[in-house]
Amino acid sequence: MTDRMRGLALLGQGEVGLVERDIPAAGPGEAVVRTTASLICTSDVHAVRGAVPIPDGRLLGHESVGVVHAIGEGVSSVAVGERVAVNAITPDGTCDYCQRGFTSQCGGPLGAYRYTARKDGNLAEYFHVNDADYNLAPIPDGLADEVAVYACDMLSTGLVGAENADIPIGGTVAVFAQGAVGLSATLGARLLGAGLIIAVEGIPERAALAKRFGADLVLDPAATDPAAEIRALTGGGVDSAIEALGAQATWEGCIRATRAGGTISNIGYHGADGPTLSIPLDAFGLGMAGKKITTDLCPGGRERMTRLMRLLANGRVDPTPMTTHRFPLAEAETAFDIMANKKDNIIKPLITY
Repeated sequence: MTDRMRGLALLGQGEVGLVERDIPAAGPGEAVVRTTASLICTSDVHAVRGAVPIPDGRLLGHESVGVVHAIGEGVSSVAVGERVAVNAITPDGTCDYCQRGFTSQCGGPLGAYRYTARKDGNLAEYFHVNDADYNLAPIPDGLADEVAVYACDMLSTGLVGAENADIPIGGTVAVFAQGAVGLSATLGARLLGAGLIIAVEGIPERAALAKRFGADLVLDPAATDPAAEIRALTGGGVDSAIEALGAQATWEGCIRATRAGGTISNIGYHGADGPTLSIPLDAFGLGMAGKKITTDLCPGGRERMTRLMRLLANGRVDPTPMTTHRFPLAEAETAFDIMANKKDNIIKPLITY
């Protein structure tokens, strides 16, 4: 049995490649998982382009599922050989942030985002899991790995965007951008009982998926002023707006599209447009329009993952139409290039092992 593995790593800013590495070990309270399926995320692209300060050689990836390969002393919730999923966010469950319910901020702002940002990622043949009892969730029998892997980030992020949006039953919501996160937010808005879901998306393939996932209307931002049209369609603005891209234009659109007293839920990654984010004061009522802004990073932990996989196993949602491309690990560099450059109408590439 070999003690070496392959994984996709940052080789230098803008450059990735497969490298060999020792299989990690499981210390007390930890586990090691043999990977069976992974997804590549746009956050990996941001990291490679320098948005996240990581050293050359760091393994990428934070969306992987697999089979427990080894467990450390004290781990009791899973056994070797069991199929498991772990969230992109791996909180310890004990710090003040976790105790107050903000698990994604474990240890400090964005602190639970450990894979790639603070240690090797899991786009590799094996990966390490800290605080295994808190973070590993068994995959239900009958739920395929390529479906369960969506619980690791996309569903958790998109659904928390909808959860934080405070959508009233039968209420109105606009979801700006329909990439994988926005599509998951659209799924979440439907699950939470929105009466009218308006998606904003200009790419035809994504617009079609948005309707499939629950959008009643899709507006093309190249053909109209989405915020103005949303206000006209709803008689003054939506109850809730979800920003799922991370750009000044979509952020501002959310604020302008939301009625006084409504909620703007941000789950987009901001940073590409510069170090600041501006609020249009007229639409914000000079700070007095009663509009609430919420922000979040995908919640992690075993209970969160168990709930998400219950939705998947019982057919409440099916995110797999977002899987537009499939590659073996040997072709992970090609997959990353297609994802980074948004070629071939890609949404999510699945990596198999």
